[in-house]
Amino acid sequence: MKTPDAERQVKSFITKFEPRHQTVIRAVRKTLRGRFPAANEIVYDNYNFFVIGYGHTERPTDCFVSIAAAANGVGLCFLQGAKLPDPHKVLLGSGKQTRFIRLPSADVLERPEIATLLSVAAAERKGPPPEAGPGQLIIQSVSKKQRPRRAIMKGK
Repeated sequence: MKTPDAERQVKSFITKFEPRHQTVIRAVRKTLRGRFPAANEIVYDNYNFFVIGYGHTERPTDCFVSIAAAANGVGLCFLQGAKLPDPHKVLLGSGKQTRFIRLPSADVLERPEIATLLSVAAAERKGPPPEAGPGQLIIQSVSKKQRPRRAIMKGK
């Protein structure tokens, strides 16, 4: 269930970013929503990042992938990425759990190896999201203090 108020709030979070990052965030969100229509969108506008997680339940720990945006760009974060098969070596990061890819544009999601990672990640997190019904849009947290969402120009 998407409430107009929650949707307005998400749109206001996105407008904090540079136009090129806004475009990527919106396009990636549209693509993920189209691919996983029954998944919940769990939103955080935290100190370091703006995040939209996609999961099967209302619990953030059940998310399988998230959009993570900061002033320096947008990424797609696989929350159990260290366990995912990655024969094409597209996942970045070296932690015990999370891996990510950078998203210069939403077109990256059309690459077959990324589409496969998304499918596997969704299937491995307590089964795939339900096929029917729209997922909820949940504003999980909003930090009052945040890093700038736009690049700071030095010398100005």
